[in-house]
Amino acid sequence: MRGRLLLVLLAAWSAAGVAVSAPLRACTPPAHVSPAPAKKPPDREVVRDTAVASYMLALSWSPEWCRTRGGSAEARFQCRQNHMGFVVHGLWPNGPGKRHPRYCAPAPAINAATVRKNYCMTPSADLLQHEWAAHGTCGWKTPEAYFDRARALWNAIDAPSLSFPAGKEVTAGDVRDAFLARNRALRRNALYVKVADGNRLQEVRICHDLRFRPAACRGGLGAPDHARIRIQH
Repeated sequence: MRGRLLLVLLAAWSAAGVAVSAPLRACTPPAHVSPAPAKKPPDREVVRDTAVASYMLALSWSPEWCRTRGGSAEARFQCRQNHMGFVVHGLWPNGPGKRHPRYCAPAPAINAATVRKNYCMTPSADLLQHEWAAHGTCGWKTPEAYFDRARALWNAIDAPSLSFPAGKEVTAGDVRDAFLARNRALRRNALYVKVADGNRLQEVRICHDLRFRPAACRGGLGAPDHARIRIQH
């Protein structure tokens, strides 16, 4: 009875033009994962003289990423074995202006246990290594501490599946509304919507203050509420 009621409610919300959520996070990491090797960053990308003024949790819309890159071997888990919605791109310490801290300290390769623990959040060993090296070293002493913080922020978010009725013209504002409807602690001005070529939804980035509370984004909000966007499923 409860299951039938849920289906009726979901149908009603969809008919009303409301983005509904589905349990997209059901995920079992692979039994074995291979860590990515540590790499020396390009000298031009190293920024160690800029203070951290805020943080940004970047969420990648997985169907869009899979649309163009889903054929690779590493993408098999994310794009073919699982139906993922939003996944974590990274947690970024940002500076007070347009210059942001990057590659603040040496970053040895992450061990396999840490990669596996975070694989359902960020399903790429290469990306996990890159995010730790480029961003994690600018605020944390170990990859475990960095990913624990990212995972805590991620687990606090009820990410919508962005399932809109067929034929509906979706806007960036609709995406923000979908997040706000399920996350009372969020603020509209804390949601940066990034679109790729063709106005395709690529990411939603959640801005935080130095205490990791949702806060107004310092560098604008990306696509404005009225902008029409395309959402891959």
